[in-house]
Amino acid sequence: MKLVRKIMGLSACWMLVLLAGCAGNAGAPASSGGRGEVMTESDEPDTRKRARIRLELASNYFQQGQTNVALDEIKQALTADPTFVDAYNLRGLVYMRLNDNALAEDSFRRGMGISPRDGDVLHNYGWLLCLQARYPESSALFERAITSPTYTGQAKSMTMHGICQVRAGRNAEGERSLLQAFELDAGNPVTSYHLANALFQRGDLPRAQFYIRRLNNSDLANAETLWLGIKVERSLGNREAMMQLVGQLKKRFGQSREAAAYDRGAFNE
Repeated sequence: MKLVRKIMGLSACWMLVLLAGCAGNAGAPASSGGRGEVMTESDEPDTRKRARIRLELASNYFQQGQTNVALDEIKQALTADPTFVDAYNLRGLVYMRLNDNALAEDSFRRGMGISPRDGDVLHNYGWLLCLQARYPESSALFERAITSPTYTGQAKSMTMHGICQVRAGRNAEGERSLLQAFELDAGNPVTSYHLANALFQRGDLPRAQFYIRRLNNSDLANAETLWLGIKVERSLGNREAMMQLVGQLKKRFGQSREAAAYDRGAFNE
């Protein structure tokens, strides 16, 4: 699934780490009603089971880029069960892919109307508002997601909250959110990248080096992380380490915009 190619320096595959309601969640039993109580499989009525099967199909089509077919399956899921929060959540993500912010927002609002404490819906709606620079509203939704008692995605919501806080100019708060996210999930590449970048922008080079080296020494390194590592090592005067990263960038991602930026000497990009 490729939801967005790049958003604020996030590659599409990394976005999937942080966006909820996709294939992995579509088949799971969901919140059942307006009070946000959790429905288990044994509680599922036949209408919900039929809706869940449709939503599983919709999620698979969404992953394959067949958005129109996915929307049709979501429509049938909601016909079977108009209270299925996961269906509204996935519908919102489909419309985000289609750049239809109004219908995406309508979908998330409908989901929240059924289950106001559903963390996945709050998280995705918060990200949608962040992309529209509606930062106070976005922040409020992320905070609600993080404090939702049944939500298990606190780390990813803290990461996205931190990214949006930095984007809004609230750098100190954003850095704190990213640090909290890292403490909860040190293996998330998006958290590590944005934390390192925030520290680099603030001039805290040794700490930025720690986080970006850790990421670049893993299998999750990409052109963006290597480029940030190059800039950090260059700023620290570590030419040998810098050139090792340059070699990786050119060998593995020679056609990337980051490799082109290095060739131009454009270290501020």
